[in-house]
Amino acid sequence: MNPTSTAQLMDGAGLARRSVEETTAAAEEIRLRTGTAPCLATVLVGEDPSSVTYVRMKRNRCARAGIESRHVALPAESTTQDVVAAVTALSQDPGVHGILLQHPMGPGVDERAAFEAIAPEKDVDGVTMHSFAAMGFGLPGFVSCTPGGIMRLLDAYEVGLAGKHAVVVGRSAILGKPAGMLLLGRNATVTYCHSYTADLSSLVRQADVLVAAVGRPRFITGADIRPGAVVIDAGYNEGNVGDVDFATASERASLITPVPGGVGPMTIAVLLEQTVTAASRQLGLS
Repeated sequence: MNPTSTAQLMDGAGLARRSVEETTAAAEEIRLRTGTAPCLATVLVGEDPSSVTYVRMKRNRCARAGIESRHVALPAESTTQDVVAAVTALSQDPGVHGILLQHPMGPGVDERAAFEAIAPEKDVDGVTMHSFAAMGFGLPGFVSCTPGGIMRLLDAYEVGLAGKHAVVVGRSAILGKPAGMLLLGRNATVTYCHSYTADLSSLVRQADVLVAAVGRPRFITGADIRPGAVVIDAGYNEGNVGDVDFATASERASLITPVPGGVGPMTIAVLLEQTVTAASRQLGLS
């Protein structure tokens, strides 16, 4: 593609549909062979409207994919001990194959302690230190779902990563950091940028592959994009806008994810896929 032409859209919604179809078939195969359907447990502390909506959406997606869901609702005043106890019980329950602990959990909860109560084999959201280490060392385990979805998008569009300069803007433990590690594992040269980075624009302009995960609407503009770059917008802000100014960036990028319809659907697809994989392993099928 000519670098000056309008970018090709990376259709995460379409790729996610195909992925979920495969996951649904795999879930049905598990049910037929074992009499047990894969089960994802969701844990929600309090009633934050966004979190309630997000968990409901994931449970609905599970139902359509043949994955059972179990929901644990904890009061907003729950302590760390309360949440750890609930998650530990699910970790020890053989009828639960994956655990999704929704955050934020409120000021009374040590979120890291709560996440670490998830058994590694049930960490289908890729949030524990065990999963983080596995991503870093390239060992078997569950990836953080959004970075995992990003890698699947890059593979689907045959983006070669070896020797390319990947710039990740953002360093959260479940998005920016693991995305960089997964890219590094594919032999890309990775630069992390964040709120303390000096002359951010000059680094972004060097990117062959850009992952925007900073949580600020339209933070990166077309002027920051290297002509022909692949732009992955992992942001989602109020008004259905990403961290990249799509209108200007799409005039310089070769490939770009839309918001919505890009990274978001792939995040959920990876969660469902990893839940079914976890069930297969725990039921002795793989």
